[in-house]
Amino acid sequence: MDSPYESNEAASQPESCPSVAGNRAGRSTGAKPDHRPPRDVWFFWSLGILGGSYIVLILLCLLADVAYLVTSEPTRTVLSPQFFVRYPGWAKWLNHPLVAALSKPEIQYSIVLSLVSCTLTAILCLWIAVPLGYCLARLEFRGRAVIDTIVDIPILLPPLVIGLSLLILFQFFPRIIREAVVYQVPAIILAQFTVACAFAVRTMQASFTLIDPRREQVALTLGCNRAQAFWNVVLPEARRGMLTAFTLAWARSLGEFGPLLIFAGATRMKTEVLSTSVFLELSIGDLPAAVAVSLIMIVAAAVVLVITRAAGSREWLRL
Repeated sequence: MDSPYESNEAASQPESCPSVAGNRAGRSTGAKPDHRPPRDVWFFWSLGILGGSYIVLILLCLLADVAYLVTSEPTRTVLSPQFFVRYPGWAKWLNHPLVAALSKPEIQYSIVLSLVSCTLTAILCLWIAVPLGYCLARLEFRGRAVIDTIVDIPILLPPLVIGLSLLILFQFFPRIIREAVVYQVPAIILAQFTVACAFAVRTMQASFTLIDPRREQVALTLGCNRAQAFWNVVLPEARRGMLTAFTLAWARSLGEFGPLLIFAGATRMKTEVLSTSVFLELSIGDLPAAVAVSLIMIVAAAVVLVITRAAGSREWLRL
């Protein structure tokens, strides 16, 4: 005879649960009830297949780029022919598309300009993202929903539209300012900043939201004003968020293409960055050089992500 506790427990569980069916069958036949949980192998397999398909796609794209460069024929002579006569074993490696791309003065200029512009853009994004993210996370004021929506516009709009809007905006500026910015190096930084800053703001907003506001309130009760509580309590707690925002802004700036092409142009040795170098190399039919520049961008982004995540670890921040 079943006890009231067993009856209530069985009634509270659904009939479709295998453990309930096994326990009732065991009690009816006198066998030992089966309390083992159901197997979840198929559930985890389905999760792994659906999520892993995207990871496999990204890895296949990277492997395809590497395989194309490895199997490509030499493109042009980097050094003098006398060098290869004297050292014939170096000809295959020094004429490799990756080495040939790195030896071009235009590519070298675009690498330096990309590193400088992305770093400056990321610093500017932090200057805006920290105060704006703090206001959106902590303060309630009139028009907050409007500002919150405006921040999402660069994320939702196509980057090409952002570049076109910047170009139209500067048509209303004085000619001396327009000529100093449009199709010049400052246009690169401004176009990158307009798009990347929105991602940095969202990152800092999430970081400030995760910080317990009671710590700030304790600092206020101990005699600190709002600015002192922000600099001495809130901002140190947001260090990891600032590193994440800087990294995201830097990586987003490195991959910008549409706004740069419209607002800054793609002039060799002037406004050419790595993203526009890929476009220029493809436009002249040099596919190996375009793939080589793409791999340079991938390596640069990966190095920055690894260094920043290592620097943002808890062990490093405790030093």
